[in-house]
Amino acid sequence: MTVSTGWLSRLLATWMLGLLTAASTAWAQEAPSAPVDPDKVLEAARKDLAQLQRQQDKGLDDEADLQELRKQALSVQSRAEEASAALEPRLTDARARLAQLGDAPAGAKEPPELAAQRAQLAREIADTDAQVKLAKLTAVEAGQAIAGAEQNRRMQLGARLGERVPSPLQSGFWTGLAREGPGDLARVRAFWQSLADLWRAVPARGWLVLAGAAALVLLVTHALLRLIAHLCATRVPPGRLRRSLYAVSLVTLRTLRPGLIVHGLMLTLGATEPVAPVLAGWLDTVEAIVWFGGFVAGLGAAALMPRKPSWRLLPAPDETAARLAWFPHTLAAAAMLGWLTSRTAATLEISLAWTGAAHALAALTFVAVLALAARQLPRRDAPGDTPGDEPGKAAGKSAGKTAGSKDADGAPRSAEPAIRPLWLSVLRAGVWLLLTAAVLALLLGFVSLAVFAMNQFVWALIVLGGAYLASALVDDLFMTLLAPLPAAPKSDGKPAAAPDEAPAPPRTREQTALLLSGLCRIAIAFLALLLLLAPYGEGPLDLVRRSGKVADGLAIGGLTLRPLELLQGLAVLLLGLAAVRGLKGWLSTRYMPTTRMDAGMRSSATTLFGYMGTVLAIAASLTAMEFSLQSVAWVASALSVGIGFGLQSIVQNFVSGLILLAERPVKVGDWVSLSGVEGDIRRISVRSTEIQMGDRSTVIVPNSEFITKIVRNVTYGESLGMVQFKLPMPLATDIDRVKALVLASFEAHPGVLATPAPNVQLDGVDGTNLVLNASGFVNSPRAAYGIRSDLLFDVLARLRGEGLLPGQPSPAA
Repeated sequence: MTVSTGWLSRLLATWMLGLLTAASTAWAQEAPSAPVDPDKVLEAARKDLAQLQRQQDKGLDDEADLQELRKQALSVQSRAEEASAALEPRLTDARARLAQLGDAPAGAKEPPELAAQRAQLAREIADTDAQVKLAKLTAVEAGQAIAGAEQNRRMQLGARLGERVPSPLQSGFWTGLAREGPGDLARVRAFWQSLADLWRAVPARGWLVLAGAAALVLLVTHALLRLIAHLCATRVPPGRLRRSLYAVSLVTLRTLRPGLIVHGLMLTLGATEPVAPVLAGWLDTVEAIVWFGGFVAGLGAAALMPRKPSWRLLPAPDETAARLAWFPHTLAAAAMLGWLTSRTAATLEISLAWTGAAHALAALTFVAVLALAARQLPRRDAPGDTPGDEPGKAAGKSAGKTAGSKDADGAPRSAEPAIRPLWLSVLRAGVWLLLTAAVLALLLGFVSLAVFAMNQFVWALIVLGGAYLASALVDDLFMTLLAPLPAAPKSDGKPAAAPDEAPAPPRTREQTALLLSGLCRIAIAFLALLLLLAPYGEGPLDLVRRSGKVADGLAIGGLTLRPLELLQGLAVLLLGLAAVRGLKGWLSTRYMPTTRMDAGMRSSATTLFGYMGTVLAIAASLTAMEFSLQSVAWVASALSVGIGFGLQSIVQNFVSGLILLAERPVKVGDWVSLSGVEGDIRRISVRSTEIQMGDRSTVIVPNSEFITKIVRNVTYGESLGMVQFKLPMPLATDIDRVKALVLASFEAHPGVLATPAPNVQLDGVDGTNLVLNASGFVNSPRAAYGIRSDLLFDVLARLRGEGLLPGQPSPAA
C-alpha cells in the first residue's frame, strides 16, 4: 500500500498529466447525467444545516473544527443556492401556464377540466414558491454560520496573539518543560520506532532504485538548466524576457529537484507494507514541506543570481547579492524546520509546554537568519560597487572592473556611480525593527505573537517574491512579443540611426502590450493579497466566494449591471469596431478606386459607412448587454437637457458634418475660401473640417461654418481657371502691335485653352498710359497662377524684342 501524498506534491508532480486528462475529458463525448431533484438536494442541505447549527451551539474552540464547520457550511450554502436556481424556472413556468388560462369567469361556472387544471397549477405555484423561499432561507442561514465561524476564528486568533505564557527568563518555563518532558519523550520514541521499522522494511534493492532515480533527477535537472540558459541566450529576443524566462525556469527546476526525490522516497517507504494513518499523514506533511522548501530556495536563487549578475532581475548590487548567496537555502531550511516541528508536535499531541518551546525555537531561528541577512544589506552611505558588476570583484576574486562584460541581452555594460537603492535601506530598517519587537515579545512571554510575526514576515517575503517574479515575466513577455524593440547598435560599431530617420513605432501594439501587462499584473497583485490575508481568517477561498457574488449583478435604480453581460457587450463592441475598420479599409483601398467616383466622393462614402457601422456596433453591444433604454430614462432626460444647453454647438457641428457628407457642397480636395481662410480641404470629420493652407499649415474649421456662412469653392464642379493680367502702356504705343504680341503669347503657351479664346481689351486710360486687359482660360484654377507667371515673362520678352517697353529706345534708333 502506497503512502498518500499531499495536495502540493500531487499538484507539482502530476500537473502535466492533469492538463492532458482535462483536455481529453473536455473533448470526450460523455453520456448525460441524470437530472438532480432540487427538492432532495434542499432536504439534504436542511439536514446538514441543522447538524451544523447543533455543533455551533456546543461552541467550537479548535481551529481544525472551525475550518471543517466553515467548509460544511459553504457546501450547504452552495447546494441551497443550486436548489433555488433550479426551482426558479419551474416557478416561472407554472405562473406562465396559469396566466395562459386567464382569470376565472365571474358569475359563470368554469368547465371541470379547466377548473382542475387551474387548481393544480395554483397548488404547484404555492409549493414551488415555498420551496424557493426555503432554499433562500437555507442559504442565508448557512451564510450566517459561515460568518459565525469566521468571527470565532478571528477572535481565537486575537486571543492567541494576546496570550502570555511563562517567559524563558522565568523558572516556570523550564519547570513545565521538565514536568512534561518524560511523557513527550515517550511519544517521540514510539513515533521514531515506527518510522525506523518502516525504514528497515525497505529492501536494499529499493534503496538502490531510489538512489539511481535521485541521481537521474539531479543530472536531468542540471542538464535542463544549462539547456534553458543556452536557449534563452540564443533563441529568445534580446531584452529582459531572457532574464525572466531563465528565472522562472530556475525556480521550477529547483522546486522539482528535491520534490521529485522526496516523492520517490515516500513511494519507496510505502511500497513494502501498509503505513499507519498517523505516520502516513506525517509523511504527507514532510513531502509538502520539501516541495515548499525547494520553491523558496529556488525563488531566492532566481532573485539574487549571485553567479550570473547579468541575468539578475532584482536591482541589487553585486556585492550584496554575493553576500546573501547563502540566504535562500538557509531561509528555506529554517522554514522547513519550523513547519516540520510544528506539524510533528501536532501529530504526536505534544504538551503545550514543549509545543510553545518548539514554536519559540522556530521564531528564534527566523530571527537569527533574518538578522544575519539584514547585516549583509548595505547602508546608504556604505562604499561598494554598482548593480550589474561581476561578482568577482565583490568577492575579492578580481581587483579591476569588468569593463568588457555584457548583459543577458548582449549589450555592453558600462560602469556607473555607486548608488544604493532606497528600498534596501527601508527594508533594512524594517527588518531590524521587526526582529527587535519579536525578541522582546519572546522575552516577555508573548510567544504566539512573536511566532505569528515571524511567520507572517517570512510568508510575506515568499509571496511578494513570487509576485515580483510573475509580474516581471508577464511584463517582459507582452512588451517583447507585442511592443516594438528599440533600435540596437550596429554590429560594425557605428552608432544607430537618428530617431528622425527611424520609422514611427507601432503605438497600437505598444498600448496593447501595456494594457495586457497591466491587467495581468493587477491579477497577480490580487492573488498575492489573497495569500497575504489567509492567516487573518480571510482565506483565498473566502474572498473568491465573496467576489463570485458580483456575478449576480449590481443594481443601480432600475438598471442591473452584470459583469458577464458587460464583458459580452464589450467583446461585441470591439469585434464590431474591428469589422467596421476592416471594411472601411477594403472600401477605400480596393472597391472605391474601381468606381467612377472622384476622390472626394469616395472619401465621403467611406466616412458615412464608418459612421453607420459604428452606430450598428454600439447597438449590437447594447443588445448583447440586454440594455434597455427604459431603465435609463432619467439618463436620457439629463442628456436631452445637456444637449439643449451645453451641447448645442456640438450637435450643430455634427449635423452640419452629416449635411456636408450627404449634399457635398464641398468635398475633400476642393479649393475653398471661407472667412479669410483659403486652402485645400484635406479631411471632413463628424465635427470639423481640416483645410491645408498654402504654407502647409492646417486650419480646423467647425462644420457649421460651411452651412451658415458664404463659402467660395474655386474648384466646384468642372470650373475652368482664368488667367488675367493688366498691362499699362504709353499713349503713343502701337496698340495693335502690342495686342498681337500678347495674343501670340497666349496662343503659344500649351496650357491656355483655345476655347474660350484668349482676348485683349482696352480697359481704359490712366493718365498718360493705356491699360490693356489680357485674359485667357486654363483647365484648372490650380494651374492659373503658374501659367499667368509664364505668360508675363513671355509677353515682357516679346515687348522688349520689339522695343515697345516704356522708356526703351526703338530698334530702329
